[in-house]
Order: sequence, then structure tokens, then C-alpha cells
Amino acid sequence: MTPFDMLIIGGGINGAGIARDAALRGLSVCLVEQDDLAAHTSSASTKLIHGGLRYLEYYEFRLVREALAERERLLAIAPHIVWPMRFVLPHSPEMRPAWLLRLGLFLYDHIGGRRSLPGSAAVRLAGSALGVGLKAGVAKGFAYSDCWVEDSRLVVLNAMDAAEHGASIRTRTKLISARREGGLWHASIEDTRTGGRETVIARRLVNAAGPWVSDVLHGALGRNAGSKTRLVKGSHIVVPRLYEGEHAFLLQNPDKRIIFVIPYEQNFSLVGTTDLPFSEDPAGVAISADETAYLCESAARWMAKDITPADVVWSYSGVRPLHDDGAESASAVTRDYVLEVDAPAEGAPLLSVFGGKITTYRRLAEAALGKLEVGGKTNTGVAPLPGGDIAGGDFGRFVADLAAAYPFLAPSLARRLARAYGTRATRFLGQAKSMAELGEDFGGGLTAAEVEYLRTQEFACTAEDILWRRSKLGLHVPAGTHARLAAYLGS
Repeated sequence: MTPFDMLIIGGGINGAGIARDAALRGLSVCLVEQDDLAAHTSSASTKLIHGGLRYLEYYEFRLVREALAERERLLAIAPHIVWPMRFVLPHSPEMRPAWLLRLGLFLYDHIGGRRSLPGSAAVRLAGSALGVGLKAGVAKGFAYSDCWVEDSRLVVLNAMDAAEHGASIRTRTKLISARREGGLWHASIEDTRTGGRETVIARRLVNAAGPWVSDVLHGALGRNAGSKTRLVKGSHIVVPRLYEGEHAFLLQNPDKRIIFVIPYEQNFSLVGTTDLPFSEDPAGVAISADETAYLCESAARWMAKDITPADVVWSYSGVRPLHDDGAESASAVTRDYVLEVDAPAEGAPLLSVFGGKITTYRRLAEAALGKLEVGGKTNTGVAPLPGGDIAGGDFGRFVADLAAAYPFLAPSLARRLARAYGTRATRFLGQAKSMAELGEDFGGGLTAAEVEYLRTQEFACTAEDILWRRSKLGLHVPAGTHARLAAYLGS
């Protein structure tokens, strides 16, 4: 049996990012994920590519600098799933002082090499477009720029690119155990659908299991970790759209925490996030009634429309596997990453990933391969992700061209397909001249042609994979779509 150069445990953003980097350097890679790609933490973020303005309060200057530089790179290599967004920070005298916010925004503008996004500014909100959505009487504030991302699609696109460069991406596959033998890792893995087991041999092992990183170390690998994981639960709610406009809000609370209110899926607003210690099984994480009430109250404090738990149409929760730096509160725990390497003289190194944030996944992958002493240069910061090779990065022009090429597509559908797939949309639209030629319509413009593309190219297996991770069509499709799609997939 020919050994892989690298076996990666975990199909979240860090595992997929490391797989892509390694495959693009020419390594043979096998990635195993016990569920779907981005099934847990990596699909439960606030969906921002950002430097983390609030991290400046904790003097995390290196992290913010690195994240802001990555923001520019990701905007360039994935302009279909990453796009600019203007954030409004309304100011109230009893909150953080205005001079502190000005200082923070000045640093935010200048320490990360900002090139393509507008800088920050003090703004008058009363009567202005940026104030739309806020209660009357909120007169002043600040505006700054960051980016939005389709988080679960970012994971999938990294995995796709890794596969297109030779990596074996195996979802619904669990690591049972692994041992070192003769300078190699011998890993027993199990197909969770069939129960079938096999052995995989690899020269290097990467533990990127997210909330389960310590469990994998202590259980499947039988090893102790020098670093500790601190699990922090973050929950979000989705409500009917609270205001017109494409700007988002960053809102300060009396407890000194902040939440975001963000335009979401055309008809909705996304509100989040909470930060709570978590000690249960990450697979069963769910929002609590207290969290829902907290998010509603926090948003209602600023927004013109009242928000109550009865308004919530969907919610999601994730568990962030943060590196335990001893911070007193969950909100203050660092979002930086720590890479721990166990490299015996006889070979077969083990690297475990603690912490990290979606914005810096690509730099984390570079650092991981550096820790494993993998040679070669990476071009992941310039090579477009699948579908991101849009001419000049002009997404608006691309949407117009796609709509012109397929005039039977409703404008909203053309835009959705362009956002999700970029230039790859034509791979399943093909030579179609009508919607009927794309096969069965499951609702919301989801056709059999798109479903087959997702199944054969994007590792989707179930209706849940398609409706909630490859897309958010679960918010838009009619009743019965899930059952019809599940029957079609045989899942």
C-alpha cells in the first residue's frame, strides 16, 4: 500500500485549507471527515471575512494585521462568495468613548495593507442612508469596511480545489485509531454509512478536528496535548428583514459585548453572536431560549423594528474550538491559532490545530505546512478558488453576462447561481435553452442539473447538505422540498 504524504482529520475550514495547500504543492493527501464538509463550526460563523475590530481591545495586533491582509487575498481569489460590506457602528455616550473608536478604526484602516475597500469615517446617521434601520434619535456613528463570506461554501471550494489537484476527500468517514509504525502512521478509518473499515497509511498526520481536536488526541491517537481547547458556543438568529439597504450594523451592548445585524439571503436579517462556555457534545449544540432572548433584546435596543423570539424563522449554533489562553470571559479568549507538533526522530510527525478563525485559515495552512517542514512554495493566496476566475474580479459584469447567456433564468436565480458557483455555473447550465432542460425543479430554482453537480463535484450526499450548507435554500423553498430532494438522492 502506497502511503499518502498527509492524512488530515477534519473537514472544516482548517482541514480543507491545509488539504488545498498541500495538494497544490504536489503532496498526496487524504482528508477524512466524520460528517459533511463544514457540518459544524465552519458553517456556524457570523459569515464575515474581517480583521476583528474588537480584537484590538485585547492588543491582538498581529492577528488583526494578518486577518486584514487575508481579507484582501480572499476578496481577490473568491469574488463570487466573498464581497465587500459597509458596517455602521452607531455611537452612544454611555458606550465606548468616541475617541477610542476613532483610534481603533484608524489602526484598522492602516495596519493590514488595505487596498480595495473604503476606509472608515465618522458619519451622521439621522436622515442618512446608513442610518436606515436604527431608532430615531441615534444621530452619530462611524462606518468602516469588511467582507461577507459564504462560510460553508468556502470550505467546499477549498476541498474541491484540493481534489482537483489529486487529494482524496472522504466525507462520512471517521478516524477510529492511528498508531506510528516504521516511521509511518497506520490509521483505521470507518465509513459511517456502511460501517466498513480500512487502513490508510500516511507519512504525516494532521489533527484538524475542530471541537473534537482534544478528543482525537486522547482517544483515537492515545496521546496528551500540551495545549488545551476552550470550547465557546456562539449562536445566531435569522429574522424577517429589519431594514432596507445593504449596510450592516455593529451594535454595542451595556455588557460591553457587541453583536452584528446583517442583511441576509435577500429577505432576512442575521443577528449574532453569543459567546458562552460550552462543555457538552459539540454535535448536539443548539441555541437556548436565553440566547434567543439576549439577541432579540440586544438588537431591539438599537433597531427601529422591535424583535421578539416569535420573529425568529431560523437559528443556528456552533462551538468554537479556541486555544485556552486563560482569559476570564469567553468573549476575551483569543481567536488566534496554535499549532502543536509531535515529531519523533524516526518520522511520522503529528500536527494538531488549536483555535483559529475562518478569515485566517489560509495563513494557518501555510504555517501548518511550515511546521511539518514541507518544502515548496504555495500559491494559495493568488490562485483563484473554483469559480473565482472572474475576469477582472468584476462580479456585476459577470452576473450580467451570465443572465445574457441564459435569458430564461429569472434575475434572482441568475444572481444566486453566480454568487454560489461563479464561473462554474456554466458546468451544469451547459447548453440549456430553458428551465425545463435543467430537469426537475425542487423549488426555489433548485433543479436536477444543479443537484447532480453538487452531488458529483461538491461532495453533497443529503438534502441537508444541499439546502443548508451548499446553499441556504432551506430558507426559501416550499414545504415538501426536503422530502422530495431526499427521495431523489436516496438519503
